[in-house]
Amino acid sequence: MMAGFERKDTIYQNSLSSEADLDGFVMEGKGVASFPLARMRLENFTEPTDDNHGNFVLFCPEEFPSDVAISWDFWPVREPGLSIMFFAAQGRGGEDILESELLGRSGDYRQYHSSDLNALHISYFRRRWLGERALHTCNLRKSHGFHLVCQGADPIPPVPDCQGPYRIEIVKCGPNVAFSINDLLIFEWEDDGQSYGRVLGGGKIGFRQMAPLMAEYANLTVHDVTPI
Repeated sequence: MMAGFERKDTIYQNSLSSEADLDGFVMEGKGVASFPLARMRLENFTEPTDDNHGNFVLFCPEEFPSDVAISWDFWPVREPGLSIMFFAAQGRGGEDILESELLGRSGDYRQYHSSDLNALHISYFRRRWLGERALHTCNLRKSHGFHLVCQGADPIPPVPDCQGPYRIEIVKCGPNVAFSINDLLIFEWEDDGQSYGRVLGGGKIGFRQMAPLMAEYANLTVHDVTPI
């Protein structure tokens, strides 16, 4: 466990190994989930374009508290593309993003960072554009707005050299966020609650992909955490 946090009870666990494990999940955009290797494979259903066409978000139906450790296994299968995890996602008025009458969403990134949602989101396999492939980084952004608040180096190699799974973990505890891959700390960030709006609390989590990435996921686990 990273310094400053203690993992407590498991509050959610999902192997993501079959279609039944996605009961209640909500796909926004033209994404497809399959399970050829008993783990969730996500890919775009339509051809990608420069206007976000083909990108998607898959939201877990659970509403999670503010202080959590979210972890999962990740295998990139086909590049180019990009993976993101949304967390602490709520309506700007505190609404449940899957139960409330918020504006429609269809995978277009602007609908998630500059509409009626608040969220934190980490892009951790950024290989969609040439500049991203030239220098691999993991980015933490805070929304509402497109605020890049923290950045670190991405240790995952290109697909031909990958030896997955890569265990990815996000810890959010109060104003603090820590991000690691295979127990390697990539970055830590403390929200001052002023520069980019109030400190966010709990909310939904969601897997986002930019087409034409194909990637696989398994063993999604969420723990309560407390500061130490």
